[in-house]
Amino acid sequence: MSEAAKKTRAPGELSAGRPFSREQMYQTILSPVVTEKATILAEQNQIVFRVPLESTKPQIRAAVEGLFGVNVLAVNTVTVKGKAKRFRGREGQRSDWKKAIVRLAEGQSIDLTTGLA
Repeated sequence: MSEAAKKTRAPGELSAGRPFSREQMYQTILSPVVTEKATILAEQNQIVFRVPLESTKPQIRAAVEGLFGVNVLAVNTVTVKGKAKRFRGREGQRSDWKKAIVRLAEGQSIDLTTGLA
């Protein structure tokens, strides 16, 4: 995507110019990940979110920009594989999940303690 196209894209809009509804934004960002590592990343202007397995980087970018009103520089995703666990002697498997590490522009931040309206 060219620099001019990035600047003209409205928050909450996908790169192809398709609008992204507010309901889809709430379905894309499931929850923030609050861990020691995520707190360290927050100091470097990166926020970690739990997202659905089928969500894409452009969808995550549009959802974060639309919901929080910030400029996203980059989105990195990681699929976390579920662990094999035992419960009362029976084998089980935790579900796989996906996390998105979102890097924000300089001077911008997201306050995760207040939540969304």
